[in-house]
Amino acid sequence: MNNLVETAKVGVVGTGYAAGARCEAFTQDQRCKIQAIAGYTKEKTEEFALNFQAVAVDSWQELVEREDIDLVVICNVNCHHGAIAGAALSHGKHVIVEYPLCLDVAEAEELIALAKIQKKMLHVEHIELLGSMHQALKQHLHQVGDVFYVRYSTITPQRPAPRKWTYNHELFGFPFMGALSRFHRLVDLFGKVTAVNCHSRFWEVETQYYQSCLCISQLNFSSGLLGQVVYGKGETLWQPERKFEIYGESGGLVFDGDTGVFIESEKTTPIETTTRRGLFAKDTSMVLDHLFNGTPLYITPEESLYTLKVADAARRSASTGMTVVVE
Repeated sequence: MNNLVETAKVGVVGTGYAAGARCEAFTQDQRCKIQAIAGYTKEKTEEFALNFQAVAVDSWQELVEREDIDLVVICNVNCHHGAIAGAALSHGKHVIVEYPLCLDVAEAEELIALAKIQKKMLHVEHIELLGSMHQALKQHLHQVGDVFYVRYSTITPQRPAPRKWTYNHELFGFPFMGALSRFHRLVDLFGKVTAVNCHSRFWEVETQYYQSCLCISQLNFSSGLLGQVVYGKGETLWQPERKFEIYGESGGLVFDGDTGVFIESEKTTPIETTTRRGLFAKDTSMVLDHLFNGTPLYITPEESLYTLKVADAARRSASTGMTVVVE
């Protein structure tokens, strides 16, 4: 690992919410300076870059080649993550990429190998692990005894559905790959998955964009635990839901939105959680600590890769109608 000894010079690819949160975090840390921004449209990129006193460049290809950049932060559409990360690493840059690392398992393996060859940091962001809900789950998990069932459901009605990249098959990827954190919460808590069964449905009036999707996946863990993950968004869904349930032989943990409870036979105990705000800043600070001081990060790219393999198994299962064994 080549730690930095001076100010880290940052280049950001993207001008959306995640890119804005990253840039806000960088501006609050004296160890770094935002040098350049690459976006999709010239006008929006220039406006975005002006807010952070950075240079707007015409393309991500130009950004990764700049000699005045040490760290490339990838915050754009999922399907381009792999190409940008590979180019950045090849040009000797450290890399932060919002999950997923890419949408192809073999490419992800090659990127991790390339980062090791180049001796550069490759950090796949998984801020869900830093949130108070996930930390509370870890803290109280032992209280429920042997866990036999877990269910995680996120339903987001949107009417009308936006015609944007998150509703595009190619740009977002298969929903459980594009929204990798839905699986990663379970993998982080419960370990290896042996087999996946998944069914998906899309409502669409054109080839590229859909108006709704609903994906339901069953994960069989090596421990014997049965997990169910539900992900849906769009016009044909009517009731929002963000719920995480864990059932063990001694009790249960249920988080509905930001409200959590521990359920026992005789009583129900509330569990306090805090806002999800500030997680990008926390992740960014930990990355800079890693670059400058060598302190360990909270996740390795190999751990994110494993979850990507599980999500790819879900994609193949939904495509074939068959249960897929996870290697």
